[in-house]
Amino acid sequence: MTESTVRARPLSFLEELREQRWDDHRYYHRSRVNQALHLFSACCFLAAYVLIPVNPIAAALLGWVIAMWSRQIGHFFFEPKGYDEINQATFAHKEEIKVGFNLQRKLVLLAAWSVIPALLWISPSLFGAIRPHVDWRGYLDHVGWSWLALGFVGLVGRTLYLCLTRNAQTGAVWFTKILTDPFHDIMLYHKAPLQLLRGEWLDPMDHVIHGRGER
Repeated sequence: MTESTVRARPLSFLEELREQRWDDHRYYHRSRVNQALHLFSACCFLAAYVLIPVNPIAAALLGWVIAMWSRQIGHFFFEPKGYDEINQATFAHKEEIKVGFNLQRKLVLLAAWSVIPALLWISPSLFGAIRPHVDWRGYLDHVGWSWLALGFVGLVGRTLYLCLTRNAQTGAVWFTKILTDPFHDIMLYHKAPLQLLRGEWLDPMDHVIHGRGER
């Protein structure tokens, strides 16, 4: 849910989940390059999900280095930033009403991500907070665990913020959306690479124009 509208009744959990997914798609995923990168990222995140109970360090490295960066490259460099004629909204307005991480909040998160390896390189004990690593394997373990912690803090922190500033359902819906985004992205964007090969750089969003979609 990203826009205040007058409703006859409150949305159910599943209705709000569909709405958050719909708004995310129509506002932030018009570029076919971005869609293709999201497809690749989603596959990497699913692999990371499988790795978490087996090798959490590898899961963190795969999730942050490959899956997260390929995902954000599409948003920062390929998604149109001008006035959105299809949705009749400026980019600034879309950023303002974004439920989750808009580009500004993503920059803060990615800055924290990039600082962690440097801090562990400067201070292997993280200024006395952890047992210092003694080799490259220990360094990568510390980086991986720190990135896992950052992901947990970012996800839970934003969820709690939404619970406090909006309502508990909106926070729970967003939390569910983020965790299930890889599955949903594969369903939505599995044709994006082929559409790119056909020379289609932007999704015409006919389903948006004609009021169709997942709502």
